[in-house]
Amino acid sequence: MKTVDAGPTLRSVDHWIGGELVGSTSGRTAPVWNPATGLEQARVALASDAEVDCAVAAAKKAFPEWRATPLSRRSEIMFRLRELIDRNRSRIAEILTSEHGKTLADAGGEVARGLENIEFACGIPNLLKGAFTEQASRGVDVYQIRQPLGVVAGITPFNFPAMVPMWMFANAIACGNTFILKPSERDPSVSIFLAELLKEAGVPDGVFNVIQGDKVAVERLLEHPDVKAISFVGSTPIAKQIYETATRNGKRVQALGGAKNHMLVLPDADIGMAADAAISAAYGSAGERCMAISVVVTVGDVAEPLIEAIKQRIAKVKIGPGNEAGNEMGPLITGELRDRVAGHVEQAVREGATLAVDGRADAASSQPGFFLGCSLIDDVKPGMRCYDDEIFGPVLGIVRVKTYEEALRLINDNPYGNGTAIFTRDGGAARQFQFDVEVGMVGINVPIPVPVAYYSFGGWKASLFGDLHMYGPEGVQFYTHAKLVTSRWPDPSTSKVDLGFPQVR
Repeated sequence: MKTVDAGPTLRSVDHWIGGELVGSTSGRTAPVWNPATGLEQARVALASDAEVDCAVAAAKKAFPEWRATPLSRRSEIMFRLRELIDRNRSRIAEILTSEHGKTLADAGGEVARGLENIEFACGIPNLLKGAFTEQASRGVDVYQIRQPLGVVAGITPFNFPAMVPMWMFANAIACGNTFILKPSERDPSVSIFLAELLKEAGVPDGVFNVIQGDKVAVERLLEHPDVKAISFVGSTPIAKQIYETATRNGKRVQALGGAKNHMLVLPDADIGMAADAAISAAYGSAGERCMAISVVVTVGDVAEPLIEAIKQRIAKVKIGPGNEAGNEMGPLITGELRDRVAGHVEQAVREGATLAVDGRADAASSQPGFFLGCSLIDDVKPGMRCYDDEIFGPVLGIVRVKTYEEALRLINDNPYGNGTAIFTRDGGAARQFQFDVEVGMVGINVPIPVPVAYYSFGGWKASLFGDLHMYGPEGVQFYTHAKLVTSRWPDPSTSKVDLGFPQVR
């Protein structure tokens, strides 16, 4: 991966505009940390309005030719990109681990799930097939075609710096748009490596651009008249702000917000299976997942044995640097986030919850870097901050209820509606739950129900702003306009003036 030298110790992460690495001129930078050591390892550029304008201009210039590129050629490029990403899985995972902190195994899983979206986009000739109705009226045919929007942008979060961009740019580019990525400034390097792979695959210069930056870059993208659509993944307050600002400026928007994902465990559930799922879904990637399970809702007398099983498993979780073999959970991405998560644990005790396992006291917390152990909080109730807030760290809350109806009401009353799961052996109960629950993605004995790439991803309520979910078929719909054409090729001798309403019979 190309870099711009920032001195004897720190490298610089800059922009990718018009098919090449471009040094920043803004004079503003931010630190990129190594979460496993707590040391600064790079400086990332923070773009000015002028630098954003430069990227938009490059994308706008490239759009006409890219839009006119045959679908077979676009598909060929996507197939090449798929092979390049597959060949470089290990390298991408290493970059992710070095800046995010997640384990290499977890990083490899992120690349695999992102790659599914590239594979889906390889079928773009089929995905963009329109519809045709012959003889809608005498001598009249009607058909629908889908056309690209133009310059579109993606604003992506720190927790999946490779996968979430692939959720966006794969369909956007395949549909004929040009794309500007504004990645998180916390772990930006993988964006440049992906840009290089896109160029190597044959994506023309200007079709894919990367602007490093903070809210200055975001605000300019939201107001720029040449940016036609915005895709965003992040917290609910920012998602709401982006949706309102971008739509006010006439843009199409899909903004995915926060989550408070509940895992409902019924009395007949397999305790060992449910405990394994709770550990994996709550503490994987140090809890820094929008689809993490952060609340387990126990019904009836299943609480005690389940909590004991979870506690036994927490004691065995191996925490350490993500690049060391055998470690199952790495650090949080910044010291600021680590301290905020620890504060949630402290606040929960003050509000009356029971601290069953204190991750702050874990041996991992004394290591260099931004480590925090796994915390388990019992007797959690709505109104407590540890329940109401999206903690985004290795903290799992237990809410005890007496009945299924009480559990369902609890989940449906939550302002978020991203993902949920039910663990049970009762098929009827599971089917009733999927019918009743007001959440966008449901797992049945599956703790993290992230859809495969040929479906679409997104929640309900305060977890989504916009009417279309991300990637999959709805992603293709988001990145294209539908155009209806009504045509007649009549015999000129039959032509006449008719001021009446058009007839179809």
